[in-house]
Amino acid sequence: MDLPVMPPVQPMLAKAVKGVPDPAKYGELVFEPKWDGFRCLVFKDGDEVELTSRNTKPLTRYFPEVVEAVRAQLPQRCVVDGELFVASISPDGDRLEFEVLQERIHPAASRVRLLSETTPAGLVVFDLLALGDTSYVDRPLRERRAALEESFGDLAGPCYLTRTTTDPAVAEEWFTQFEGAGLDGVIAKPLDAPYSPNGRTMMKVKHERTADVVVCGYREHKTSTPERPLLGSLLLGLWADGHLQHVGVSASFTEARRAELLQELQPLVCDISEHPWSAWAGPESAQAIANPDRVPGTQSRWSAGKDLSFTPLRPERVLEVKYDAMEGRRFRHTAHFKRWRPDRDPESCGYEQLEQPVRYDLATVLRGVPTGSGPDDSMGDTDG
Repeated sequence: MDLPVMPPVQPMLAKAVKGVPDPAKYGELVFEPKWDGFRCLVFKDGDEVELTSRNTKPLTRYFPEVVEAVRAQLPQRCVVDGELFVASISPDGDRLEFEVLQERIHPAASRVRLLSETTPAGLVVFDLLALGDTSYVDRPLRERRAALEESFGDLAGPCYLTRTTTDPAVAEEWFTQFEGAGLDGVIAKPLDAPYSPNGRTMMKVKHERTADVVVCGYREHKTSTPERPLLGSLLLGLWADGHLQHVGVSASFTEARRAELLQELQPLVCDISEHPWSAWAGPESAQAIANPDRVPGTQSRWSAGKDLSFTPLRPERVLEVKYDAMEGRRFRHTAHFKRWRPDRDPESCGYEQLEQPVRYDLATVLRGVPTGSGPDDSMGDTDG
């Protein structure tokens, strides 16, 4: 492989902001949907294709169908930045499925081949690092986007070119609408900025919500010692049909707060036999690999080798947490501790309190970009 930009390359990153940024404050911006998948840099030199992750690890072997799509659809020699995704197909509209995408990282070649057929991935391209013998890394985004639309504008799947707009009002509509298709929010990029590997020159706007959850247990921090025990994470639950469902964790605390919380929760410590999760405490559960219900203490291919044991707590305390989105029956990311809710009854903390985004068809988000359109009008319409 011989390209003007060669791996390893770290992708450009984004910093979180509240609300869709105003171009009057930040200068000329282009807005894109924020995809919920695996960040992926694609290097193509003829039939040679390499896929690398955000931390430069190889992804090529896990997505053979994407490699073939890149060979068939992308220009002969190019380097692009994008996102790998898997979508569910439904009469109510297609939707991104991050959990299914996670299952694609599997050590067995036979399993990789099977999953490439049963849950095929797609690629959304949103930036250009090189085309032919030319590097675009130092060129402003407006030039990179124009080159993308000229050379990638007819992509119709499984490789796609992301849609963009320069209208903040349209970006606001996308922020609300596209969540129903499983997207994460909106990205804003300065039109005059070069591609900055590992630099946080983009801005991301993500959904932010709160929920009242039951504190069901905790894990100790990896630096915890008998002399100074520290809390690592709180295990959270919600009630559904008479069962306390494990819904995620809260884990971001200062060292002082970790010590305080561990001491504060000691009166609630109980034996697992007295806990609603006692049915999950057997040896078969502890060794389970498949974990569709996110049973606490069980392994997944993402946690193999980690100590997932936890200290059960009587489910008597309610905590308000901040979260961005749900993935099935659990929080998509780590929830953030907000405040204790002594006024709430734990049994009243169920899924019905959670906001459900209106369903939106992913196929609408993925439709092609008109060839020759510039960033001022590229996919700026919102007629569905």
